[in-house]
Formats: sequence, structure tokens, C-alpha cells
Amino acid sequence: MNPRLAESYEVCRRLHRRHGRTYYLATRLLTARQRPHVHALYGFTRYADEIVDRTEGRAASVRAARLRDWSAAFLAGLGGEPVDDPILPAVLHTIRVHDLDRSDFAAFLNSMAMDLDVRTYDTYADLLRYMEGSAAVIGTMMLPILRPADAVAAREPARQLGLAFQLTNFIRDVGEDLDRGRVYLPQQDLRRFGVTIADLERARQRQGSSGSIRALIRFEIARARDHYDRAAPGVPMLAPASQACIRTAFHLYAGILDEVERQRYDVFARRATVPNRTRLLVAARSLLTPPGRAVSPAPVVA
Repeated sequence: MNPRLAESYEVCRRLHRRHGRTYYLATRLLTARQRPHVHALYGFTRYADEIVDRTEGRAASVRAARLRDWSAAFLAGLGGEPVDDPILPAVLHTIRVHDLDRSDFAAFLNSMAMDLDVRTYDTYADLLRYMEGSAAVIGTMMLPILRPADAVAAREPARQLGLAFQLTNFIRDVGEDLDRGRVYLPQQDLRRFGVTIADLERARQRQGSSGSIRALIRFEIARARDHYDRAAPGVPMLAPASQACIRTAFHLYAGILDEVERQRYDVFARRATVPNRTRLLVAARSLLTPPGRAVSPAPVVA
């Protein structure tokens, strides 16, 4: 590997370690050959998210232009043109090595562009159309790296796990998303429980949820757990060397929902996180679990 490509992979690894602690821990359970490619995919998705969400002091038109320029550089790189970027050489190399589906990357970039303009989603079907590009395709991007025995059978569980992870983030991060002017929980669900965006903003200010907001969050958690249930059969389909990683990520992300439940569904009291001791215990148990064993969506640690 040439020094420039090696440095690009290292930049992606550092991004992953800094911003994706739960996923990074799980990735440590993969083989040394697999890990750099997972870091590259994380770096790609994180950098696009940085353009959209971490430059909010700039006008939307400026951020849109930056995303278009970066997307154009990526597409040019796919066509074989040289790229002058810290992230792209690694992800372009990963795409070539594993023959990843280019359409997944196009769908992802399209969803990132949506984040520049779309602030709310009326129904869950509307949100799913966004999440198809922002989350489901992440699962299918990963599959060639994780080497399932039957890629066709593993595809839908991989999509469902991507959806489960992102919906978990939306539930946990309602307050942070409000600060960015976005509400990912469907407006139809808010109306069902008599909650308005103004109610969410007041709860954010006082750092405490009303009963109706708690009921809303409980409903969304049940929806997220349905995605985990649909994703669970996919873990034993993966290559034995990949299962501990995804089993760990599965339980740790689902564990965020457990923490929200322990807070009595109050996502504004504090940010729900899985304790470090629990994180390490889950990783250890996943590593010791025989390959092929079914994954239970139930909590593995009290």
C-alpha cells in the first residue's frame, strides 16, 4: 500500500475512533484485513455528515455547494481520475477491492443532500425513504466486507440493521437534532400523541419530558425493536470472523434503547449511553459466543 493511501485509511480510522465509539469498539473484533475497509466506509459517511451538519454557521447554499463538489470528486475518483482529498482514496480503494455497489453510494449522497433542505418527515414511510439512503445502504455496503455465506439472504437483515441503528440514534438524539432545526420523529406520530415541535423545544430547554413525549418515545422504541428483530437472523449468516463484531454492535446499539427505558423514556434528562463496563462485557461475550448462534434482541447485560 502506498504511503498516500495508507494515510487516507489512517485518517478514516481516526475519524471512526473519535466519533463512532460504539461502532469502533465493535470493529476491533474484526480481522486486521477487514478493519481498514470498515474505517474507510465510516470515514466516507462521517465526512459527508460533517459537511451537512458541522458547518451550520454557513449558509445552506454554501454547504450544498461543498457537498456537490465533494460528491463530484468522489464520482470522478470512481471513474479513475486522481483525487486530492484525505478521505476519498481509502473509500475508492475499498470499493474496488470489494466491488461495492456504486448505487449505494449515490443513494447515500442523495440522502445527505436532503438534510440540507428537509427539516421534518410527515409519516414513517416518508422517513424510511430518507433512511433507505442514509442507513439501509450502509448495511449493504458492509456485506462484502463481512462475507456472508449467502449474500442474497443476508441483504435484507443488513438493511434492517442499518435502519435499527439510525432510528436508535434519532430516538436518543431528539434534542441534538432540534438544535440543528430538524425533527426526525414523524409528524404523524407526534400528532398521535398530542406532541408539537414547540413541546419538544420546551422539553429540551427544561431538560425533562412530559408524559406525552415519553409515550411518543416508547412508541418509537417499539418500532426500532421491530427492525432489530428483523435484523437478528442476519448475524449468523456472516463469516465466522465477522459475527462477533456485528453481534457486539447489535447489542450495544440496542442497549441505548435499554438506557432510554431506564430513564423512563426521558430523552431530554441526559444523553442515553451504555456504560463502559457494559460495553466491554458485551464485546467479550460476543467474542466468546460460538459462530452461528442466533442473536436474541433481548438485553444481554442487566
